[in-house]
Amino acid sequence: MKHTSKLADIALLIGFAIVVALGPVIFTPIGAGYPDLLQKFAIYGIFAIGFNILFGLTGYLSFGHAAFLGVGSYAAVWSFKLVSMDLLPAVAFSVVLAGLLALAIGFISLRRSGIYFSILTLAFAQMCYNMAYSVLTPITNGETGLRVLRQDPRHLDAMLGYVSPTPSLLGLPITGWTGFYICGAVLVAAFGLSIAIFRSPFGMTLRAIKSNQNRMGYTGYHTRPYLLSAFVISGMFAGLAGSLLAATDPLVGAERMQWTASGEVVLMTILGGSGTLLGPVLGTGLIKYFENIFSAYNEQQLQLIFAFLPDAVRDGVVKTASLFVGEGWQLTLGLLFMAVVCFLPGGIMEGINRLLGLKHTPKVKSLGDSPQRDGLGEMVIEEMPASHGASEAEKKAAENKAAEKKRAVAP
Repeated sequence: MKHTSKLADIALLIGFAIVVALGPVIFTPIGAGYPDLLQKFAIYGIFAIGFNILFGLTGYLSFGHAAFLGVGSYAAVWSFKLVSMDLLPAVAFSVVLAGLLALAIGFISLRRSGIYFSILTLAFAQMCYNMAYSVLTPITNGETGLRVLRQDPRHLDAMLGYVSPTPSLLGLPITGWTGFYICGAVLVAAFGLSIAIFRSPFGMTLRAIKSNQNRMGYTGYHTRPYLLSAFVISGMFAGLAGSLLAATDPLVGAERMQWTASGEVVLMTILGGSGTLLGPVLGTGLIKYFENIFSAYNEQQLQLIFAFLPDAVRDGVVKTASLFVGEGWQLTLGLLFMAVVCFLPGGIMEGINRLLGLKHTPKVKSLGDSPQRDGLGEMVIEEMPASHGASEAEKKAAENKAAEKKRAVAP
C-alpha cells in the first residue's frame, strides 16, 4: 500500500484554498464571478463532497440525500426564528438533526445493498418530501414555505440584546462577498475533512468494503457499522450545506427535498469523478454554471459570439446553437454527461489525470468498476496480502505452508 505524504495532502488543501479565495478572479472571464453564484458553487460543493464519502468510498448509491439537505434547511430557519440570527446555532441544529435522520434511514436502508438500497433511500426521501408538504405543515408551512419573520421571538438574541435583520456569522452578513468567503471557508474545511477521512484507516476500510464486501466479512470485519457511519457522516455534510443554503435564502420549501435534488448531487459526483477528492467539486461547478449562466444565453448573445462569421453562415450557426442554450441547456448537459460516461467513466478527473500524465490512476471500464482513487494526491490500494485480517492460527498455517514450499524448492 502506497501512502501519500502528508505534505502532498497539505499542498492539495492549500492549493484548493487558494483557488477558492481567487474564485471571483477565476470565474469572471466566463461570466460567473459574482457572489450569489459562487456561494452556490461552495454550498453545493459541500453537499457533493459529503455524498462522495458515501458513494465514492463505499459504492452505495443513495437517491435520498436531498432529505438531509431539506432537514438541514428547515432546522436552520427554525433556529433563526426561535434562537438567534447567528449562523453557528443554526449549523449545529442542522448537522445534528440531519445526522439523526441519516442514522434512522441508514439503519433500515443498509440492510439491503445495490439497487434495493438505492430504492429504499429514494422511498424515504419521497416520504420526507410528501410529509413536508402535508403532515408536517405546522412545522414546514407546506407549499408556502418556511421563512424568517421580524416578529419571531429569537430568545437568545433577546437575552443578549443582539439585533441582526438577516442571518449573520458573529456580526458578519452572509450576503455579498462576505457571504461567499464565509461559505468558501466552510467548503475548504469540508474538503480538508474529506481528505482526512480518505486517508484514515476508516476511509481505507470503506474502500475495501467497496472493493469486496464479502471478503471483508470473511476476514472478520462487520461492515454494517462502517457503512452506517459513512451514511451518517454524509448526511451531516448535507445538513451543513442545507443550513448554509437557508442562511443565503431564508425562504425554505419542500422542493429542496425532492428527488430531482437527490439526482442532481449524483450527477455532480459522477460527472466530476466519484471516489476522487476534487471530482465532486468540479462536477458541482460545471452543473451550476450550466444551470445559471449557460441557460441564460439567447440568440442576441449568440449573434455577438459568432459575429466573425459571414451573415449566411452565422444565421444557421446561431439557429443551431440556440437549441442547446437557454431553455435547451439541459440537452447540452445531457450530451456532456453521455460523453463522460462513454469516454471518461472515471469522470472529469480521469481526463485531467490523463492530460497530466498521472499513471497511478488506472483507467476504468465502467462506472460500477470505479477504482479506488482520489486524484491529485491519491492513495492507491494495491492487492491486499492474503494474511490481512486473518486469525493468528491462519497466519501461522500460511507461514508454515510458505516455508514448506521453500524447503521443497531448495536443492
